[in-house]
Amino acid sequence: MSVRSAWLLPLTQTREDTRLTPVGTFAPESEMRTRDGVIAGGNPFAATGAGAMSLQIGVGRALVQGTDAQGAYPVAVDVPETLTFTDGDAQFGRIDSVTLRVYDQLFDVNGQNLARLEIVEGPRQATPAAPALPAACLRLWDVAVPAGASAGVGGIDWNAALSDRRRFTSGYGGIIPQGWGASFNGAYDGQYRDVGGVLERWSATLGAWRPYRPPLAVETTTSGFSVAAGYTLSLFTARRNVAAGLGSFLVEVTRKGAQLNVPANGNIDDEAIGTLPSGYRPAIDAEVSACDGYGDGGARLAASGALTLRTWTGGGALANNRNIRMSATFFLP
Repeated sequence: MSVRSAWLLPLTQTREDTRLTPVGTFAPESEMRTRDGVIAGGNPFAATGAGAMSLQIGVGRALVQGTDAQGAYPVAVDVPETLTFTDGDAQFGRIDSVTLRVYDQLFDVNGQNLARLEIVEGPRQATPAAPALPAACLRLWDVAVPAGASAGVGGIDWNAALSDRRRFTSGYGGIIPQGWGASFNGAYDGQYRDVGGVLERWSATLGAWRPYRPPLAVETTTSGFSVAAGYTLSLFTARRNVAAGLGSFLVEVTRKGAQLNVPANGNIDDEAIGTLPSGYRPAIDAEVSACDGYGDGGARLAASGALTLRTWTGGGALANNRNIRMSATFFLP
């Protein structure tokens, strides 16, 4: 047996059928419908030219949805199967569809219980179109059959004739891989799909797919700053966003010693202010702005976390009992 289906043949489903077919809860399309499609993994149901008018379909697993009353049929093809196309029409081309089809005599008029690979022929017309499919029929490939095509005149050019129509499904809550028909709507708020490497989330409020951006986890601390001798700490807060790779801090200190006389050029010989806690330090030395309301200057935040005042302006002196505020944003290691 090359095509198997579980939950179809009364009292004859084998253990092997159950092991091979994808039995379980899959992505919904509505309250009672399952999103049918191919189960990703390898190259399921690969199509390979096997002759002038013959196409080989490889192994794979899928879910085939019937009517709402029927439900979905898990199907597996465990041996490659070759299908042969009828010759092309003398005047018009057509598009045939290679499908996985389930026959169930409880729901259709065909009088058999059967799952099989089947060619559904499209209409012969000046502008060929793929055929409409009956219930419980999953489209895998479309094949353009030119007018007059036959084995005697070269058959079908498989490199040009094949159009991949495999769409994918996944388990409930799983991410649906990109495939044919990526324009489908989501079935529930928070459903995910992968489109060309971009993860998208279905918004029921907007009725649209939106690129998924993970929440930015921002951590904040107000402790851990080791203030240098000669200063008292008035305020300290630091933040880091590891996902974005950014950190920032704000510190306010008060000078408690004598005023600091600043040379005429404004340069200070690295006046130590304190040290930021581990985890809230920059990847490389960062420039920091400083101000006490009367003058301002610049400081350096080293990768070690050491914060030092380096320049100052405004009167040529840094008086004591002034609240000096420093802040910066930087890249994390």
